[in-house]
Amino acid sequence: MTTGLPGAAPAATPRPTVSLSADEARRIALRAQGLLGAPDRRAGVRGVLRALGAVQLDTISVLARSHELVPYARLGAVGRQTVDAAYWTGAHSFEYWSHAACVLPIEEWPHFAFRRRAFRERGHRWHVMKDREGSCAAVRAQLAAEGPLTTAELGGGRKGGEWWDWSERKIAVEWLLDIGEVVVSERRGWKRVYDLAERAVPASLLHDDLDESECLRRLVAQAGAALGVATRADLADYHRLKAEQVESVVADTGLVPVEVQGWPRRAWADPAALAGTPRGRHRTTLLSPFDSLIWDRPRTERIFDFTHRLEAYVPKPKRVHGYFAMPLLAGGRLCGRVDPAREGTTLVARQLSLDGAKAVEPMARALGEAASWVGCDAVRVERCTPEPLRPHLRSALDALGL
Repeated sequence: MTTGLPGAAPAATPRPTVSLSADEARRIALRAQGLLGAPDRRAGVRGVLRALGAVQLDTISVLARSHELVPYARLGAVGRQTVDAAYWTGAHSFEYWSHAACVLPIEEWPHFAFRRRAFRERGHRWHVMKDREGSCAAVRAQLAAEGPLTTAELGGGRKGGEWWDWSERKIAVEWLLDIGEVVVSERRGWKRVYDLAERAVPASLLHDDLDESECLRRLVAQAGAALGVATRADLADYHRLKAEQVESVVADTGLVPVEVQGWPRRAWADPAALAGTPRGRHRTTLLSPFDSLIWDRPRTERIFDFTHRLEAYVPKPKRVHGYFAMPLLAGGRLCGRVDPAREGTTLVARQLSLDGAKAVEPMARALGEAASWVGCDAVRVERCTPEPLRPHLRSALDALGL
């Protein structure tokens, strides 16, 4: 890492005075994401959520759901009930639209005021209600009288057609969620549980007072801290902002403009990430395809030289790596992937690929830890690429008692 004297350019477009190698940038990113160095077990799952700023939710459940896999990747075999309790008890988090549908730290509620206002100004998201005033009033009244409720308890989510053929009540409660009158207070059996925001959000946070610039400054700064070092596109993607929104505030976030060798565009770094050389033990683990370390495909290719694509929605004959291929992180590199499943107490690697013999032992360890976490005591490998590495992987698994 090399530095120079601060330039005299205007604050809006400062010249980079810090140069990072591609390897330094990669290590900074890993540390910022909690995957390099000792994990903060005292802070636990809530600490992971605060550090990342957003944990993506998704309906797919293979080994576990993605919001459970994210803290697992950083903390190890933390219990799944512990994860849910950390998210959904004590008003520590809420669910809203960030990178996608995400669990967010409750203290970030005020900083999504700009998005709630945008929904109000637009007047709808996907569906238009036949009687918006009456339907919303009915949902508010039922929640006020009965407390937190699922869609089914509010009267049902669908009219009987496809999944997007929502009932008027479902459209109403989702609209109230969009504009901030309703909060998802927990997930119960993967069903959203809705409550009135005035009951679920601490009074000190329950406001939309912050203007757009202040909201954007906070979210861009938070994305920068969670990413460690990032291009403008990286910063925008984290909370799904527009490039011009990032550009309008980035000079006022405290992020430091940097140059990264091999990166074609200007980047910004969190000052704390530049304060010292990233050191510590690298985590060996399987990553959810929705993990914030890799959810941005161009960034993943730039940092790790690894092409990652979720193939769950790709027709089966066209899949290359499998339905829910989980990348293997080891030694600070992405060096393989596996499409897992469970059959009783056996973890099945339906399709597994390794980036050479050096990835065999880390893959065996990652599979062993994952198997133990989900209550499996054996691992079976169905397809292995390259095939000559199969016996070496099997030997490594046998040595682990799997």
